[in-house]
Formats: sequence, structure tokens, C-alpha cells
Amino acid sequence: MSENATTITETAGKEAGGRRKFSFGKAFRHYGTFGIFILLILVAQAQSDAFLTERNIMNVLRQMSGIGVMAIGMLFVILTRGIDLSVGSIAALGSVATAILVKDYPLPVALAMVVGLGAFCGLISGIFIALFRLPAFVITLAMMTGARGFALILSNGQPITLGAPGKALQTFGTSFTLGVPNPALLMIGLFALAFLVLNYSRFGRLVKAIGSNEEAVRLSGIPVPFYVLAVYVISGALAAVAGVLVTSRSGVGSASVGAGNELDVIAAVVIGGASLMGGRGGVINTFIGVMILGVIGNIMNLAGVPGYHQQVYLGVIIVAAVLIQNGSSLFRR
Repeated sequence: MSENATTITETAGKEAGGRRKFSFGKAFRHYGTFGIFILLILVAQAQSDAFLTERNIMNVLRQMSGIGVMAIGMLFVILTRGIDLSVGSIAALGSVATAILVKDYPLPVALAMVVGLGAFCGLISGIFIALFRLPAFVITLAMMTGARGFALILSNGQPITLGAPGKALQTFGTSFTLGVPNPALLMIGLFALAFLVLNYSRFGRLVKAIGSNEEAVRLSGIPVPFYVLAVYVISGALAAVAGVLVTSRSGVGSASVGAGNELDVIAAVVIGGASLMGGRGGVINTFIGVMILGVIGNIMNLAGVPGYHQQVYLGVIIVAAVLIQNGSSLFRR
């Protein structure tokens, strides 16, 4: 049954009977991610009493801050039925650029330049995708390779320490505010901003609409290419921010930052219930998806699972979570 038909049926039922029929499938789509998260927390606590300690929770938040920031941009891209494979490489470029620029410019200027560099990478991808209508998979794959290569060229393949000029940035990355790591606070703040944009702005509503029915939006006179271009710029800028966060924690700019993170970021957004077909997804669920990935990794570390085995288990758990999410379609009646 189509979404329109479902809406009409539900409305008619409400008017006729005065009550709206409960839909298990709809409820599961909205709250399934949260249920999976709670289940994982219970499993983790049963596995180790150390899980729910303040120190461990703050550690998970700090470790996932970079993934979380990139997931925000990825959510906007996926909502338009796109994909961005370049986020990990742009994070690496942002990391290297941060270590280089803080030595020649005041910190605020250097950071603005790094974010601008990430946005520029997103702009290049967006131009080919939005204006030339080329496949997002291919274009962002090319950007993934190019940005990583450029990071290696700038760094000569060697880590670059922040040194004394980057002391303030390193202090930020390793410090706490109100008991919460600063990188985690920045991530939470960006999630809050994304929530407001996606749910209470014209831009957010149109991004969702483009993913749901691009042709209808186009026929309404909306400049679709502009909005598609914008989400890739946002994704690139946030990927660079993630690179800055990683560098602030380690004190080192490295071209190896973000290697493979694009897959974790996409997994987090999809586990959060976003549809790769566009038009469906939410900021809160994406945040929970990020935390699910963090909890899974933390459970395996606490359980002493070897690193190589963790990759296999993580893949199986991600597939299971996505199957549970999409399995809710069986209950759509």
C-alpha cells in the first residue's frame, strides 16, 4: 500500500471511529533504534560492571565524537538519496591542515580555514552531483581518493605535531566541561543545531522532500540542485570538523585519520533508521545509531575480544540491527 493510501485510510478510520488505529510497524520504525540501544546497554552492563561507570561512558562519548559529527552531514546527504564516501578522507585532510595552519595563523583563523577547506571539497563533489547529475557514489569515491592523497602530500606521509602553537586546541580536546569531554559537547551541540535545522527550517523540510519525491519538488519551482549541492558542502565541512576533533585529542595531524570511517558513519545513520532511498531519517535516531556503534565496540573491548575478531562481530551486529529496522515493514498494515 502506498504512503498516500495509508494516510487516507488512517484519516478515514480516525474520522469514522474517533480513534486512530495503532500501527506496530510505525511505532517500531520510530522507536526501534532506541529499543536496540537499551538492549545493548543491558547486555553491556551484564557483561561488565565497568560499563555504566562515568569514566567509561565519557570515554565512549569522546571516542565517538568524530564519527558523530560526520554522521550529521551524512544524514543530510542520505536524506536527499545521496551518499558521501569521502568523509573519512576529508577528515584526514582537515587533520593535516589543522596541524600545518595553526603554526602560521591564529587558532580561530586556522580552524575557519580548515572548515572552509572541507566545505570546498564538498562543494566540488556537489557540483558534479547536483549540476552535472553524475552518480554520487562515483564522485565521492573519487574525492575520497583525492583528499586522502592530498593529505599524504601535505604531510609527506608523516604525522605532524601541533606543538606550542596548537596547545590551546589540544587543551580543548583533552579537557572536560561540566564533567563531559569537550569534543563530546561540541558533537552534542551540532546534533542539537541539526535537529533544529532539519525539523524547524524550510531548508530541512525541503531536504526531506527532495529525497521523498525530487520531481515533485522540482515541479514546484524549487531549485533542487542548490539544496543537493548544499548538503554535500555541509557534509564536507563537518568532516573537516571531525578531523579537527581527532587532532585536538591526539595532538597530531595525520593522513591516516578517518581511514574506513565512511563505512562506520553510513552504518550509524542506517542503524538510526534512515533510508538509503532518501526522505526518511532523523537527527535523534542518528545520534542513537552513533552511540550503538560506540557501545558495540566498548562491549567487545570490555569483554577482551581480539581486534581482528571485533571486525567480524561488528559486521554481524550491524547487519542484524539493520535487518531488525527494515523488518518492521512486515508489520505495516
